Formats: sequence, C-alpha cells, structure tokens
Amino acid sequence: MLVHPDFDPVALSLGPLQVRWYGLMYLLGFIGGWLLGRYRARQAGSTWRTEQVDDVVFYIALGVILGGRVGYILFYGFDAFLHNPLILFRIWEGGMSFHGGFLGVLLAMVLFARKHRKPFWGTVDFIAPLVPPGILFGRIGNFINGELWGKVTDVPWGMVFRQANDGLPHHPSQLYEAALEGVALFFIVWLYSAKPRPAMAVSGVFALTYGIFRFLVELVRQPDAHLGYLAFGWLTMGQVLSLPLILVGVILLILAYGRKPRSLPDP
Repeated sequence: MLVHPDFDPVALSLGPLQVRWYGLMYLLGFIGGWLLGRYRARQAGSTWRTEQVDDVVFYIALGVILGGRVGYILFYGFDAFLHNPLILFRIWEGGMSFHGGFLGVLLAMVLFARKHRKPFWGTVDFIAPLVPPGILFGRIGNFINGELWGKVTDVPWGMVFRQANDGLPHHPSQLYEAALEGVALFFIVWLYSAKPRPAMAVSGVFALTYGIFRFLVELVRQPDAHLGYLAFGWLTMGQVLSLPLILVGVILLILAYGRKPRSLPDP
C-alpha cells in the first residue's frame, strides 16, 4: 500500500504571487503541443507555417481553459454554480472538464480556420496529435492536487489519499489516465498521423481512442460525490460524455475511408 505524497499545491511563492502546480502542468502541456506542432510544420510537404502553429496554440489554450471550465461547471458543478457563480473563475482549485475543453477547442478551430482560410478538418487533424501531452500533464496536475482518485482497492499499488478522508487505499486513477489518455494516446495518434491520411481520419482515431480509454478508466475511478453513479450502479458522468466521442470517432473514420476521391490532410 502506498500513501499519496500530499504535495503542496503551490509550486513557487513570489511575495503575494503564488504559482500553483496545476497551472504549471497546463503550461507544460501547451508548450509540449506547441513544440510538436512546430516540428510537424517543418516537415516536407506541410502547408503549415511555424507562425500559424504559434497562433493555433493560442486558440487551443483559449478553447481548453474556457471550454474546460465552463464544461466542468455545466456537467459536474451546476448546482454549486447556481449558489455561487464566482466558482467559475476559481480555476486554480481544479475542476476542468476534458469534454468541455474538447468542445471549446473545436469552436476555437472554427474561428482559426476561418481566419487563416484553412479547411476545418485539415486543421483539426493537424492539432489532434498535439493534444495528448496536455492531457498527460493535466492528469499529473490532478494527481499532485490529490483529486479524482479511484475506487477502494487491494492492489499492491493502491494509494491512500488524505483528501478521501477514509484511510483506505484507492486506485491512483489519475496516473492510469495519464498513461492511457496521455502517453498511449499520443503514440497512437502521432504514429498514425505520420503518414498521409484521409481528411477526418486522424480526428476519428483521436476521438475513438480517447473515448475508449476514458470509458475504461471510469470503471475504477470514484465518481464525483455530488453526482454518484447515474445508472446500473457503475455508469458515471465521464462514461456518458465519452460515449458520444466513441460514436463520433467511428462515424468520422467511416466517412474518411468511405469517400472517394480521398482528401489528404496536412502531415
């Protein structure tokens, strides 16, 4: 049995200014995506310029932060928001929804594609491989905060989280998600997108794979206390929100490989 290190959420204090690990993890995720995007833009045959990558990462950051926070409030904390609308702005306390961030990024890509006169799906296919590093660092941020732990377990790597207030070992589900939705998803989508693919195919692989990984991890993740299980004694909000992603992924792949002639996205 392991014990969560109970990190100090503040990484650095500079007088009244506090730099929190949670925010640093998001910054590292954006930097990782930016470097990967600039690398891809320099590859032979790419129609992307490095300055366009700089711009698209800015749009992604807005979509992730605004969409992620609004999505969390709508999907997981709407009652609390009604009692205190200011919680919408307390990002440093945690509480970001991937599914809300996903929708926020899609909206941001619509605006970016219009501005730069790029095809929407070509844009989304280009950024899809850049997203998993952000998920990886975000889940590490969840682990540092000691939030979103898993169910009680007797596996040797079960971990006691002070925030759980029960003294029992739980699945470190944040690390499971970091490994699957961050590391594994990155290699799958990055390697798949290394060769020319039909438009929408890379986006389809990303949505399908993330949806499956998230659905599976939710089986061992403790549901939000104020929501609990939605049905069957095991169905969580995270699984409900992942099912449409799985469906969209399948549809995009069918459309991508069922169309002729095939339109190839940027590498």
